[in-house]
Amino acid sequence: MQKYTPPQDLLQNRIILVTGAGSGIGQSAARAFASHGATVILLGRTLSKLEETYDLIEEAGHPQPAIIPLNLESPSEQDYYSLGDTLYKEFGRLDGLLHNAAQLALLSRIDDYDLETWNKVVQVNLTAPFILTQACLPLLRKSEDASILFTSDRVGRTGKAYWGAYSASKFAIEGLMQTLADELENSNIRVNSIDPGPVRTAMRALAYPGEDPKLLKTADSLMHAYLYLMGPDSKGKTGQALDAY
Repeated sequence: MQKYTPPQDLLQNRIILVTGAGSGIGQSAARAFASHGATVILLGRTLSKLEETYDLIEEAGHPQPAIIPLNLESPSEQDYYSLGDTLYKEFGRLDGLLHNAAQLALLSRIDDYDLETWNKVVQVNLTAPFILTQACLPLLRKSEDASILFTSDRVGRTGKAYWGAYSASKFAIEGLMQTLADELENSNIRVNSIDPGPVRTAMRALAYPGEDPKLLKTADSLMHAYLYLMGPDSKGKTGQALDAY
């Protein structure tokens, strides 16, 4: 993927939902998808951040995006299915779903990890992607060529001390990805995960406050990998845990 150069019309006329689209990797992915022709649905917790992403896409002259403010800590099951109904009425299908929203909350020994924080992190990082995928599968099945992509993490593939619920939830995302890929093997939908590695984001700064962010890759520098996995050139690649670096 490192040498992949996406054609300008890679995602022309495609409809792609991106979670965590207000900042970091989610914002970069939304902008990259839009710059290659996609209509992007921006989902996130903070309306002002989503509006910033929206404005950047519009100012660049790309297809008009849509905004869905949603705090993944708190929706009911019905909220997700209502969202699916709204997407069906507005768009009729989905060609891509990027699960990028995640929460770290804190670094702590398992000895000291409190249940409330554990449940909140697992809710955002695992349960929300599960139920959102379930609600969106009928829309993805209406696409001729669809991609589900999970942003993963190296601590979701090799456990590391103090990463607690974040690490456990990312391990579970890898399992969800593999299960979905196997279930959808003979369908029009491919499912993969991608580890972006150390990236200059707010979450990284929270985990490593003493680190110089200038030494890290920017989210924009990873977009060749996200474009490849979201676009038709990755057709047939499914069930894989991939790296963007």
